[in-house]
Amino acid sequence: MFEHGLLSMFLASVSHCNRMLSRAKIQNITASVTRYISTNILISPSIQNVYSSNLRISRLSSQGKMDLARKLFDEMPKRDIVSWNSLITGYWKNGNMGESKRLFDSMLDRNIVSWNSMIAGCIECGSIDAAFEYFSQMPERNIASWNVMITGFVRFGMIDNAVKVFDEMPRRNVISYTAMIDGYGQIGEVDKARRLFESMPVRNEVSWTVMISAYVESERFDEARELFGRMPCKNVVAVTAVITGCCKEGKMEDARVLFEQIRHKDDVSYNAMITGYAQNGRGEEALRLLVDMIRSRLRPDQYTLVSILVACSGLASLTEGKQTHALVFKHRLDTHVSVANALITMYSKCGCLLEVELVFEHICAPNIVSWNTIIAAFAQHGLYEKALGFFKKIELHGIEPDGVTFLSLLSACGHAGMVKESLYWFDSMKNTYKVAPRREHYACLIDILGRSGQVKTAMIQEMPFEADLGVWGALLAGCRFSLNIELAELAAQEIMRLDPKNSGAYVMLSNIYAAAGLWRKVSRVRRLMKENEVKKQTAFSWMEIDNTVQYFVGGDVSHIAIDEIHTVIVQLYSQMKVMEYIT
Repeated sequence: MFEHGLLSMFLASVSHCNRMLSRAKIQNITASVTRYISTNILISPSIQNVYSSNLRISRLSSQGKMDLARKLFDEMPKRDIVSWNSLITGYWKNGNMGESKRLFDSMLDRNIVSWNSMIAGCIECGSIDAAFEYFSQMPERNIASWNVMITGFVRFGMIDNAVKVFDEMPRRNVISYTAMIDGYGQIGEVDKARRLFESMPVRNEVSWTVMISAYVESERFDEARELFGRMPCKNVVAVTAVITGCCKEGKMEDARVLFEQIRHKDDVSYNAMITGYAQNGRGEEALRLLVDMIRSRLRPDQYTLVSILVACSGLASLTEGKQTHALVFKHRLDTHVSVANALITMYSKCGCLLEVELVFEHICAPNIVSWNTIIAAFAQHGLYEKALGFFKKIELHGIEPDGVTFLSLLSACGHAGMVKESLYWFDSMKNTYKVAPRREHYACLIDILGRSGQVKTAMIQEMPFEADLGVWGALLAGCRFSLNIELAELAAQEIMRLDPKNSGAYVMLSNIYAAAGLWRKVSRVRRLMKENEVKKQTAFSWMEIDNTVQYFVGGDVSHIAIDEIHTVIVQLYSQMKVMEYIT
């Protein structure tokens, strides 16, 4: 019986550690213990058979061969509690929670591992209430029972329930504290998380990393860096969290310094850096880092390629976009909806609308983001009828349009100059589809009406919230067409109040004054810009030539090929004059 109990304890321990150790390490440990038992402990043949059968059940379960595992279980002349626990765990890990429940109910003898497995299975299968029911019925609990329940509540965002279980725990360990810190971080209660962190008797690398990540997610970057500086042993996960924070702040140089300090970079650290570059408009660096990642023999995943496609969209770089599309096929990531959505945006930004439709057609189950993305693609190109066609298909697929859908549809109206239709869809959004308009919807409609000279301040006054920069900016832009000086001055004043350094308001107002022939007011606006130290943002255009992005700024003569550029411009101007004469 001693040997039998020893085997059961060992197998239960291996099952418990299965998530923490690699399969190769577990096999090595199992082989070592088997050799030790074979040479040092006298075991009866029946116990040896149970032991080997239990190992085979665990192995078949991990391979997804549950029919064979069940056949072996049923044919065992003698079973122990490990046999039952292994099969129960195998069923829920392979998505068959119902069979796990039936097997558990038929057990005559259960131990804590049996109950813990059922709790973990319910959580994994999304049944948090059922998990708590098993937890409540347990005749006795160990610390793992409490921890798995806390982790489950945190996973489902039920932080109050997690706190209640945590407070009732007779004894806590580092996992208990770390799970609660993660829970507080998820709901933005970072100060509570920090107090709990400081009260921990013992901390491990995961505790530090979770607390740092909570600060980063709450955009409290200074505190994240302060805590990171105190961390005794910095692992790659903690460094990656701080890199993410630097990227969110736009401090890409600081992020790159931290990235280069990682001795053994993984795909997550590369993804954080690539995403940072893409989101901060530094697409070329994102593309170069992807090349470094592949050279390091790391495989890009769907998150990597989505960020790279964002970079390609920002650069309007079709060559790199197509190369990324090839990587998507190479790594068989074309079934991921997020990747397909990013491909649609990239091809749209590059003007390839045929490819946009082809990518969309290959999505097995397009979600609302997919529909919104393709509607936005045609809206950006002023193809109102195409955008409307996809809008009508949404409801046929049983998907409700949301605020983003209507924003794209209004944008399509704006690009096509369809004022009447924009008013119709704005009204339908509110009254038919019961989607509450947000500021961006009002801004889009004001922009459309402004272009046709129909905008009035009454629309802004009717808004159920205070107008923001986007709304006032749209109103000011609309005044270019109507030359409504009074309204333009009102909009400009509001923009300057909300953002005193906004150069766009000064420039736009100056141009409206110039168009109306009010040159004294033009001079006054420019003088005001100097007094307030407002600098006009430099606008530039770019194009890709021989896999290199060339940037151009108005009036800049520093480009290496400026003479050739001027020669071509003169030639084009001459040809245009000839065409005008012929016409």
